[in-house]
Amino acid sequence: MIKFINFIPMVLRHQENIQREICTNISPLYFKITNTLLGEPLKKKKKLDPAIVRARVERRKKKVEKEIRRLEKLSKQLKPIDEIEIPSELINMKEKRLRRPLILKEEEIDNRIHAIKNWNKYKIKQHLNDLRIIELLLFSQQNALNEVKVESEQLYNEAIQPAFTLTPYIAQGPTNTPFLESYDNPDGDYTDITKKYEGEE
Repeated sequence: MIKFINFIPMVLRHQENIQREICTNISPLYFKITNTLLGEPLKKKKKLDPAIVRARVERRKKKVEKEIRRLEKLSKQLKPIDEIEIPSELINMKEKRLRRPLILKEEEIDNRIHAIKNWNKYKIKQHLNDLRIIELLLFSQQNALNEVKVESEQLYNEAIQPAFTLTPYIAQGPTNTPFLESYDNPDGDYTDITKKYEGEE
């Protein structure tokens, strides 16, 4: 499609010769081509019956509501965990594995109460004895330090320093578990056996 812009016939006279030229613009290009639009005329919309349009909207609305109800129903269902499901074999063996409550006689109950009391008394005595020994050791240590302080201040200062070399701890070994040279590592295929439930992506 050729479009003329600023079509201005100009008459130029040069000496006695008359020349007529077509000038479309100031630029050297006298003709310009418009862009290819490839447009089509708009189609006329068909007028539909309002009842048909309303029926389509209602149908679409019912479909969406049905899908919402289905998703709400699935949301209430919990996904089962296979790891905590009890095997049917154990359910069948429930009666065999059930432990009946032990019925004790009064004599046995009294003997157990007496044994618990004696054990408590023994542990209390043991704890008090340990405290007494610790106090004696601390008292002896303080007396020894006082005697050393009387003899020499320098020896006393060295004696009260913590001795880190009394309990040395040295650990040597690999940081990771070493591999077994005789172990043949199999190259198997990975098969995903995860169960997919309804409504799960």
